[in-house]
Amino acid sequence: MKTNILGLPVKESELLVEKLNVLLANFQVYYQNLRGIHWNIRGKRFFDLHVKFEELYTDSQLKIDMIAERVLTIGGIPLHTFEDYIKNNKLTVGKNISNDEKAVQLIVHSLSDLLKIEREILNKSGEINDEGTNSMMSDFIAEQEKTIWMMRAWLEEEL
Repeated sequence: MKTNILGLPVKESELLVEKLNVLLANFQVYYQNLRGIHWNIRGKRFFDLHVKFEELYTDSQLKIDMIAERVLTIGGIPLHTFEDYIKNNKLTVGKNISNDEKAVQLIVHSLSDLLKIEREILNKSGEINDEGTNSMMSDFIAEQEKTIWMMRAWLEEEL
């Protein structure tokens, strides 16, 4: 089996790059959704939510950079065009959302969809002992699960 400079199998790393690029594209859509709801939120909860949405989009911006750098680290090229993002998107695109509950529901559903992609990557990276990708996905998953719990508590929904 041919390995790359990191000691990871080349063929499997190429597949992992594809999956990481799908995650990257979906995070870009998630980021833009967050920007939109941050800008458009209205109502009595405006001040709290405006700040929270900014916190979330700032965090997603960091994750986007981490994913792109991981793609580069394992020998790939990160997607970087809107065309690629839309082609690989699995998230609902939020447009003109100003209602607080609809905004939070969009976040919950988006994070749930991102978790599915991340768990698939975690499984694939585990199969080839790619600890760098494993660690990143584990951190993302734990943080996003907590955010989903908090958002659902805000919505007064049960798991």
